[in-house]
Amino acid sequence: MRVVICGGGVIGACTAYFLRRHGIDVIVVERTEVAAAASGKAGGFLARDWCAGSPLDALARRSFTLHTQLPDEIAGDWGYRPMSAYSGFVASAGDARRTAPSALSWLSDGVVIAQRIGTPQTTAIAHPHKFTSAVMNAALALGAELRFGRITGIERDADGTRAKGVAVDGDTIAADAVVVAMGPWSLLAAQWMSLPAVYGQRSPSIVYDLGPNVPADALFLEHEDDGGVSIEVFPRADGTTHVTALSDIAPLPLDPAAVTPDSDAIARLQAMSARLSPLFTPAKIIAQQACFRPVTQDGLPLIGRVPQSEGLYVATGHNVWGILNAPATGEAMAQLIAEGTTRDVDLAPFDPNRLPPLDPSLLQAR
Repeated sequence: MRVVICGGGVIGACTAYFLRRHGIDVIVVERTEVAAAASGKAGGFLARDWCAGSPLDALARRSFTLHTQLPDEIAGDWGYRPMSAYSGFVASAGDARRTAPSALSWLSDGVVIAQRIGTPQTTAIAHPHKFTSAVMNAALALGAELRFGRITGIERDADGTRAKGVAVDGDTIAADAVVVAMGPWSLLAAQWMSLPAVYGQRSPSIVYDLGPNVPADALFLEHEDDGGVSIEVFPRADGTTHVTALSDIAPLPLDPAAVTPDSDAIARLQAMSARLSPLFTPAKIIAQQACFRPVTQDGLPLIGRVPQSEGLYVATGHNVWGILNAPATGEAMAQLIAEGTTRDVDLAPFDPNRLPPLDPSLLQAR
């Protein structure tokens, strides 16, 4: 059996890895490069139980467990480490706490830590680009192939009911099954199959190289000086710290390499970061970037068989939990394709058939 995976992000990489562990032939087709989009530019924050009470809970818990196991199974260092997480706020001018020392010594006065919301047993972090690359390399080491090109369609059998491969830059790669895992660019696949809409939400971020000065504490803060904007801070094991805020809606470029941040958003984010800590100086900036997170109409991912087609599958729409839920998604997709069912996570809440398909005419010439 041969499976073609469309997309070389974290979902595609994890699906390829677990499919190869089932002994299934795998070809990953990627347009730009591995981890070119959100899989390489996300924060990498992991939480075991932050989806409790939602349909994502079982998926998140299984995936969190896999994240703890994969460093022992896959070669490479992607900076996996348990960490604490805190909520709080930046006191506004006139607030008596404006000049009070922060409970975390590396933060500026007036940064109020209100609550510990994650412990090293329940929260962790990984470097997303390094993680995605390591998993992809592990899949390749097990015999998967990686090809670069632009996917332009799905090849079907004579009666049009079963997928037989994918069209890539005018050529055809034969397959017994096809997995669409292109993040927000999965929207383009609605031209070739019955898929619900997948939207892209742009998230700007700045990466600082702070070395060992920042402890393993993730921060979720309300920045009252900037109108109550939420800002997130993720220190990583390699000495870099990822800071993000100010997500917006913007046109999705056809090429992931063409994604750029809004300059005004980056300027605001830099000013907000400087207020958080004297460590966040312009000289420490090593990246100013943006990525588009894939989101769906109801906020849940699309994971499973594509309606009205045999041999077609989709795995996308994970929003902010893409890095967290990638291992369990890949494991479940591999089980579904290889065995016809899943053993560790029930995919029913993520069935693509729960949402109406997008009208392909809305895509026009995209």
